[in-house]
Amino acid sequence: MKEEMLYLTEEWDKTFPKSDQVDHKKVTFHNRYGITLAADMYVPKNASGKFSAIAVAGPFGAVKEQAAGLYAQELAERGFLTIAFDPSFIGESGGQPRYVASPDINTEDFCAAVDFLSVQDNVDPDRIGILGICGWGGMALNAAAIDTRIKATVASTMYDMSRVTANGYFDSMDKDARQKQREALNAQRTADYKSGTYALAGGVADELPSDAPFFLKDYFDYYKTPRGYHARSLNSNGGWNVTSALSFMNMPILSYAEEIESAVMIVHGEKAHSCYFSRDAYSKLKGDNKQLLIIPNAVHTDLYDRKDIIPFDEIESFFVKYIHG
Repeated sequence: MKEEMLYLTEEWDKTFPKSDQVDHKKVTFHNRYGITLAADMYVPKNASGKFSAIAVAGPFGAVKEQAAGLYAQELAERGFLTIAFDPSFIGESGGQPRYVASPDINTEDFCAAVDFLSVQDNVDPDRIGILGICGWGGMALNAAAIDTRIKATVASTMYDMSRVTANGYFDSMDKDARQKQREALNAQRTADYKSGTYALAGGVADELPSDAPFFLKDYFDYYKTPRGYHARSLNSNGGWNVTSALSFMNMPILSYAEEIESAVMIVHGEKAHSCYFSRDAYSKLKGDNKQLLIIPNAVHTDLYDRKDIIPFDEIESFFVKYIHG
């Protein structure tokens, strides 16, 4: 197994302030496809022994310097060793071509993070959890369905990327619309191969029309303002490769959610446009170690970075109960 040489910036370039309660360093690990991933590791200061550990990723199209890092740092302040990683093909992580999303590879990224955490000298391999935000909430549930080493999973402001790609927002697409989308995406494959480049779908628009739906305004307020903009973030800039949508249309990621035996907490904002993804995902789960937490009045991106709204106390208690104790 070989790892790529990655360029990792050493400056603090996060969208949130650095905590003086944790130690921070850059680390790398590889997945079983040979892609090397970059991560920020956060460790509680002046602590010793073997930690419970949590791997964090998301949102879909974001990088570890945004919401994932904020969650990871906060949980490290609460006593966990954490990593926030860039998924394959984006941010500081490796993989070619760039800006590809894949339901299989991105689920594997979470499992690879568990590989890495499991062999750290200061981590108890029997006390590992994961946390996915937005599109990586769905990936986290998919990882929990296959990786029995994961003792507890939190999905925050979750998207089911397979469902939204195949069915459109609010399940508005029928099979005819889906067929037209397939035709357009496959025509793009031909055009990409002919040009030798991959067309980008575009991130959040630099300017929104006045009649833009609320969820686009919600994303704009995060990705296109100093609140959440980052130069490596796909949503802040050029977006994913157009053809990334193809595999999601054909590969439902929550097919085995009902077979997850480990603990799961799903957190979502009451007024988020995406709340139906979490409610429906929760309805698939079985067992008394599953929890749905709806945050009153919160919208989708409130759970990216609003520390007064994100239920960190409840998330901490959940992880303490299922992996820490």
